Amino acid sequence: MSISRRAFGLGSAALVALATAPAAVLAQAGLSADDQAVLRQAQTYLTAMTTAQGTVVETGPNSQRRTGRSYLQRPGKMRFEYTEPEGLLVVADGNNVSRWDPRLNVFRQAPLGQTPLSTFLAREVRLDQGVTIDRVTRMDSGAFAITARDAKRPNEGSVILAFAGSPVRLQEWTITDAQGLDTTIMVFNLRSGVRFTDDMFKIDYQRAAMKRKGQ
Repeated sequence: MSISRRAFGLGSAALVALATAPAAVLAQAGLSADDQAVLRQAQTYLTAMTTAQGTVVETGPNSQRRTGRSYLQRPGKMRFEYTEPEGLLVVADGNNVSRWDPRLNVFRQAPLGQTPLSTFLAREVRLDQGVTIDRVTRMDSGAFAITARDAKRPNEGSVILAFAGSPVRLQEWTITDAQGLDTTIMVFNLRSGVRFTDDMFKIDYQRAAMKRKGQ
């Protein structure tokens, strides 16, 4: 069953791990030297974050709200575990992305490479390969934001990654889809360098469905 980009959109925007892009390439995108320095600052921070966990608050169009926790292990693995609505899971296991909604008893799955999550969960994601930087916004406080879009599908929307400065810390990201609808994910208590059990990035929806049915 196919899965919409919005269903997994938070993962693509989420945290895009940035490898160091050559200055010549960034200059071709019309970025100033200061903008390039900001990008490298973000790249250094995100590239070092190979594992992480945190609390997320997602606000969608019409103010729909979801809360939960996120877990990351690059390459290829991520888990969004929602407490509101309770039980909703989105899991990338390195090969596929699965979405399990126990309230509706609906399980969906797609190859990781066909979802936006693949960009972020790659071992090395580069701004000079397939990503267009529309804007770098810098603030006096040291905070900054990066607006980017898929170079191959520029009309399918964009993402804004917002960071605090001194020290650099990811605060939130906003996905704007092709219809102009925004979804914002705020991140709290983000910790990197954590360890996970082997089953953290697995989802056994059949067992979960049977357990729920038995209840």
